[in-house]
Amino acid sequence: MSQHQSVASEYYSQALHGPYQVYDAGDLDLECGGRLRNLKIAYSTLGTLSPTKDNAILFPSWYSGTSKILEQAYAGEGRALDPSKYFIIFANQIGNGLSTSPSNAAAAFAGPRFPSISITDDVRAQHRLVTEHLGIRELQLVLGGSMGAQQTYEWAARFPDVVKRAAPIAGTAKVTNHNAALVDTFIDAIKSDPGWDNGWYKKGSDVQRGLRNHARVFAASGFTPMLFNDEGWRSIGFTSVEDFLVGFVEGHFIPQDPNNLITLLTKWRNGDTPKSMGKDLTSTLASIKPKTFVIAIDEDAFFPLRDLEHEQRLIPGSELKWISSPWGHLALFGVCPNYNKAIDGYLSELLNTPV
Repeated sequence: MSQHQSVASEYYSQALHGPYQVYDAGDLDLECGGRLRNLKIAYSTLGTLSPTKDNAILFPSWYSGTSKILEQAYAGEGRALDPSKYFIIFANQIGNGLSTSPSNAAAAFAGPRFPSISITDDVRAQHRLVTEHLGIRELQLVLGGSMGAQQTYEWAARFPDVVKRAAPIAGTAKVTNHNAALVDTFIDAIKSDPGWDNGWYKKGSDVQRGLRNHARVFAASGFTPMLFNDEGWRSIGFTSVEDFLVGFVEGHFIPQDPNNLITLLTKWRNGDTPKSMGKDLTSTLASIKPKTFVIAIDEDAFFPLRDLEHEQRLIPGSELKWISSPWGHLALFGVCPNYNKAIDGYLSELLNTPV
């Protein structure tokens, strides 16, 4: 085991994020021209696949998220993603610490030697998981938030005959100039720590100041001024802004591997489904066949409503839905009752729409 395979191993574990399964996907030729060898995709499932395999839903992970986080925030009896009705697949994207990542790759390719990964690479690997490993030929719904929305757009554009419905939530098919600049600040915050050492740190805690700075920059734009000023953080048990920032936001990022986060952030920053398809934005979105609900969060500063609406208007037969939440972009984590109720309503409506 290399030093990078042992970094944050306690966090990226079955104990915290399981149960999940691991699919050995073999070698994956990457969009950058390289090759990711012995790719392993970690995934979890809820529900039972029907005999005709026609009740499957795919939910890829977002930045810093895992299959367990998605399960807890979105699935359950009586909810739109109800395991008594659907077979729900939660796929961990490459680089998130459960699937093949800088922290667990073979020694020669671990840490800063991990290859460049794109959204396209994730979706092609997930397609292998769904069709070859699970034997599923159609997905009733593909959905995802933030980076998961990037993957959802890629699925809808690249595999329209597999995807029946799509719900990109709080994300875009092509990263805007503003969003790219924002992600750069997250990357810079981590790398500003002298302990980063170009990715050659010995343990994640060597980069703790960078991770903490990153967490605060992330929080300042991810949550709304209303949440801070109206003390909305008290609803989840925190006693002050500082308590909230340290206990909730820093607490989420501190256990994670810095190289993993940089891999994900770089992938996010370069997200561009039209480029991967060899088309422009207009023609790419015009070619999307699945019934699509583009779901926005009114107060989202990462992916503003106007940016989502611009893309939604280019998708034939699509609908724009929006939710208001003082939690902003990070309402995605399931901490806002209003968001949870609204997202269930929209997803139920989409799943009940004939296609």
